[in-house]
Amino acid sequence: MEKEKELIFEARGLTKHFGPTVALNGVDFKVYRGQITGLIGENGSGKSTITSIAAGMQPATSGEMFFMGQPHSPSSMLEGAAAGIGMIVQEQGTVSGITVAQNIFLGNERKFATGPIVSAKRMNEEAKKALEKIGFTEVDPAMPIDALNMQDRKLVEIAKVIYNDPQMLVVDETTTALSQKGRDIIYDIMKRMRDENKAIVFISHDLEELMEICDTLTVLRDGNLITTMTKDQMNEDDIKRHMVGREMSGEYYRSDYNATVSDEVVLKAENITTGTGMLMNVSLELHKGEILGIGGLSHCGMHELGRALFGEEKLLEGRVTDMATGDAITSPLVAKQHGYGYVSKDRDKEALVLIESIKDNIMAAGYDKVQNGPFLSPKASKTYVNKQKDDLSIKCASIVQDVQYLSGGNKQKVVFGKWVGRDCDILILDCPTRGVDIGVKAAMYHLIGQMKKAGKSIVMISEELPELIGMSDRLLILKDGQQTGEYHRSPELDANMLVDAMI
Repeated sequence: MEKEKELIFEARGLTKHFGPTVALNGVDFKVYRGQITGLIGENGSGKSTITSIAAGMQPATSGEMFFMGQPHSPSSMLEGAAAGIGMIVQEQGTVSGITVAQNIFLGNERKFATGPIVSAKRMNEEAKKALEKIGFTEVDPAMPIDALNMQDRKLVEIAKVIYNDPQMLVVDETTTALSQKGRDIIYDIMKRMRDENKAIVFISHDLEELMEICDTLTVLRDGNLITTMTKDQMNEDDIKRHMVGREMSGEYYRSDYNATVSDEVVLKAENITTGTGMLMNVSLELHKGEILGIGGLSHCGMHELGRALFGEEKLLEGRVTDMATGDAITSPLVAKQHGYGYVSKDRDKEALVLIESIKDNIMAAGYDKVQNGPFLSPKASKTYVNKQKDDLSIKCASIVQDVQYLSGGNKQKVVFGKWVGRDCDILILDCPTRGVDIGVKAAMYHLIGQMKKAGKSIVMISEELPELIGMSDRLLILKDGQQTGEYHRSPELDANMLVDAMI
């Protein structure tokens, strides 16, 4: 008979209010040593809220917590880490303007001080050990953190958390920002910690990932704990039903395989090469009413391609042309003037102003739609934003609520609303469903399908091959900044067929 697991963390009656919004409603939640405990729920269900309170990122409104048998109420993440809880956050958890090593030891610099002087050499040496501990050896600890891409910054954050040897690790949606190599690193860390009789709380929207990795799975809905399942009880359709409170089964992707795509070319990229070397002589054509998928492994150049098509990435050679006018797309302003929209992968850094309201973020791309002569119409602005809030089911207290207080999925909806509201003819979507739940994914796929039927043209960049295969009319694969494969929509197309072009 298996030995009973030891309780390491317990929340009793945990409640959290954000103004009139109830994020947690008297939740009782337990975490045991030697287990990977999964947390799942729709966006805004309370997953990140409960773990962020446990880690010290924010206080509870009421309720109590216990960690390793002692009352637990950390007032900061440093205090939470000192108690033994490490958290890898969903969005960017590193600080710009300093080095990799300084990020790893932020708040603990005195560890390397002799008198008033902090030894950069000793800090770099110890940072190198921290990076080696998680198997990430491709980066110099002395380099500026801003020289790294989003994934590598996330791996630095992971190294920082693991260096402190937490007894309980919270992984909040981290895998959505990582390539397969990065995911393997985090999976190995979680399994190793479980084998060391530590505890892991793993938040993800990927059901297959959770069912494979987790020992138990807890479902939250609208701030309430709905159920906890053991591994042998996990069933995809049951989990979905618990998440949304209704039956949800079947596919969310397009079911058509004979949809027509116009011969009319609306966007053309010719031999585009970037100064960073991430794109080398890439050419493509986007047709009217086409969903053009772009995929590949991390560092293949697909994200840079999206930025280049929107005029955001400086070109060393080549040209991006709007075919209706013959004009070159040389900047985001020019792209916007020609009816283009761009949903960035890194929403918090590039797509949103977190300290501004939902209204201001959505209106940022739509002021010209609500102008009355030289003036803005407050009534038209409110109607414009409310339409996006309602159409996309953005969960919020009101449209004047700051975006920083929304869940990851609702932030993504705001980014979508910002460009969908403009009725763009060409949309460049970079990882549009990253960090959103199954219900939101289904709604976004439906919206993308509706835009296609309306004759809109869409470039869909994604790290998820099933998504690309399921939604694209045509699919391009990049490797090392060059196109290595082109595939047309077919029921026979599967991920295995694309691997040779990617690796």
